[in-house]
Amino acid sequence: MLGQTTVPLVGLVDTAVIGRTGDAAALAGVALGTTIINFIFWTFGFLRMGMTGLTAQAAGAGERAEVEAMLLRGLALGFGLGLVLFVLQVMLIPLAFALLAGGKGLDAAASGYVAARFLGAPASLSLFAINGWLLGLGRTRAALTLQIVMNLVNGGLDVLFVWHFGMGARGVGLGTASAEWTALIAGILIATRYTGGIIVLRRLLSRALFTGPALKRLFAVNADIMVRTLALLLLFGWFTNAGARLGATTLAANQVLMQFVSVSAFVLDGFAFTAESRIGQAIGAGSAAMMRRAIRLTGEFCLAAGLVFAAIFLVLGQPVIEVLTSNAEVRAIAGPMLIFAAIVPAIGAPAWLLDGIFIGATRGRALRNAAILATALYIATDLALRRFGEIGVWWALGLSYIYRALTLGVHLPALLRSADLAHLRAAT
Repeated sequence: MLGQTTVPLVGLVDTAVIGRTGDAAALAGVALGTTIINFIFWTFGFLRMGMTGLTAQAAGAGERAEVEAMLLRGLALGFGLGLVLFVLQVMLIPLAFALLAGGKGLDAAASGYVAARFLGAPASLSLFAINGWLLGLGRTRAALTLQIVMNLVNGGLDVLFVWHFGMGARGVGLGTASAEWTALIAGILIATRYTGGIIVLRRLLSRALFTGPALKRLFAVNADIMVRTLALLLLFGWFTNAGARLGATTLAANQVLMQFVSVSAFVLDGFAFTAESRIGQAIGAGSAAMMRRAIRLTGEFCLAAGLVFAAIFLVLGQPVIEVLTSNAEVRAIAGPMLIFAAIVPAIGAPAWLLDGIFIGATRGRALRNAAILATALYIATDLALRRFGEIGVWWALGLSYIYRALTLGVHLPALLRSADLAHLRAAT
């Protein structure tokens, strides 16, 4: 949870630094640019999620060599895909702006941010792999250290580029990209503590690291997770676009409110990540009892923490809004909508936890199908509530978390039955 608390600080600092300038257009530009970057970069979020489940299962089965090989496969894949994104940005950026309802003013502010963030694409995707590998091993303290390094660098550079050099939204993007490269170097150094560094690298390379069966399993799991991630990115991209339709000030207000959602999602994901690691290790060890215990304990704590976060946001949310932005119009829109963002931790906790359970079990097909259905239901809901304006936008988002929990929850009994059968086979 401590490690996850630091993850949304990147977005929180970005929002606060640009928000305190009082420029609503720049803040809305960062919101639009963040949506574009998240959609493109997190398309490859399987590098984090798939890595966690596969590493945990290898660790549970006692396959040390496979654990080490997973790290190198993930790093190579992440860095290579990041380079491809960097090269293709000349096509991806114009296409993204054509799809989202921004307008000339917003596009100008967002384009500088997006272009700067693409400088960090190889580092960002490589970090997905390192974080997934660390979480799969249960090395949460190492993951916390990595996030702290990234946040410190990001915060310092944001202030330098925006407040000192006046670079606006582009400065925010450049600060984050620089922090990602710094964190990648730190992550590689941290990972060498658990692998033995260059000695392990030589041994793994001599074993034909990228063998057909290993790559087939990696891509089989990750292909479904990639589709699942795309569906959820479409959901949040649709939400941002819904705010953009209502104007730059509304979009800026939604960006402020989404910081509450982001903080709660990332922190409560601490329980989901614990579930990923423990369930993956339980499957590797063939223990149904270990799996059920992991689900019960993480579920109880996650649901309780979601209620606590909702209460905290309701009480302290308004002062936080005033810290994040000095623009009176943005505050006027964000204030009345605070209640919708505040209740997300309570209604979103089951969805986040179930994600962790199925990622740890590497049940990519269930994740894929549930995300596609939930996103379709969300879009239909948003269209039906469009006449209610900003209230309809937030109602639809809140219901989307319920859709995600229900569409994934129906697969849980089958997962538990399969664990029981596997345990019986192992016992006989």
